[in-house]
Amino acid sequence: MEVLPENKTSVSLLVTLGSVRLGDKPGRRGDVRLISFAALLPGRTMRTRVKICGITRVDDAQAAVQAGADAIGLVFDPQSPRYVTTERAASIAGAVGPFVSVVGLFVNAEPDAIRNTLNRVPITLLQFHGSETPDQCRLYELPYIKAVRMRNDVDLHAEAAAHVDALALLLDTYVPEVAGGSGHAFDWTRVPSDLHKPLIVAGGLSPANVGEAIRAVHPYAVDVSSGVEMTKGIKDPAKIEAFVRAVRGAE
Repeated sequence: MEVLPENKTSVSLLVTLGSVRLGDKPGRRGDVRLISFAALLPGRTMRTRVKICGITRVDDAQAAVQAGADAIGLVFDPQSPRYVTTERAASIAGAVGPFVSVVGLFVNAEPDAIRNTLNRVPITLLQFHGSETPDQCRLYELPYIKAVRMRNDVDLHAEAAAHVDALALLLDTYVPEVAGGSGHAFDWTRVPSDLHKPLIVAGGLSPANVGEAIRAVHPYAVDVSSGVEMTKGIKDPAKIEAFVRAVRGAE
């Protein structure tokens, strides 16, 4: 387990992944305020946060919350088999309750499309999973994380410096023509140990290997999608529970 670093970015991410959204009303974002009691206790030992991504059904969101997930991910990329409309996303987001973050995942989306989604769905945190620039990521006055696909020549120090205001980098497997959700893991030993940026490990995680990933990288959080599914877009509650248990067992 890690000790919470004394820096603004880490505390901000802690506040976001485990937050309560106040003032949300149907059809508008409302007054988004992020609260975490853990952030009031600097220096305490942190647990590894868990995000269940690619949620497409209310039942699956509730299963994730029941299992102890800190965040759910809604995919707004029309090319993804886990794509959700704003109407369905709003229903899912409204069912998760307080202290669970709702993450909106976009892949090179037009700003108007993102703003339309934010006006309809109470999203806590943005996830940019394409080739978005730092300026594009910060357009929406919401905290964001930036996905980095682990190409052979990727420079994570450069990525962290470029996205200095990102709350975290999400490391995902590089598969040509696939933005994410490939079900394949990358070599976790490639992650340098001296990055001064919270990391979220994704890509090919499952109940069987997430413990190994945590021990190798010591990430702030882990992100799973296909590893807890029955079929693409349909989650398996038993696998979600097993995944969370495996995370807790590795701490």
